[in-house]
Amino acid sequence: MTTELVRIGNSRGIPIPKPLIQQCGLQGTVELRVEKGFLVIAPARRAREGWEEAFRAAGPSGEDELLLDTLPPNKFDREEWRW
Repeated sequence: MTTELVRIGNSRGIPIPKPLIQQCGLQGTVELRVEKGFLVIAPARRAREGWEEAFRAAGPSGEDELLLDTLPPNKFDREEWRW
């Protein structure tokens, strides 16, 4: 499908046919981005959407260790750092 850019104030826009809007699940706010030279229009996502599932998929945190505790002290730690 091809369409023409239309003037919208000082900008340009494109009419998106209703069937495409419905097929993509677009409503209200959308997210615009450029990927590899293509304009992508996607449904807007909530902030931090999917984080909870990602944390669950990472597994339990029972064996997590603090990385700083495993590093040996450096020159700054030994000679310069003061409380």
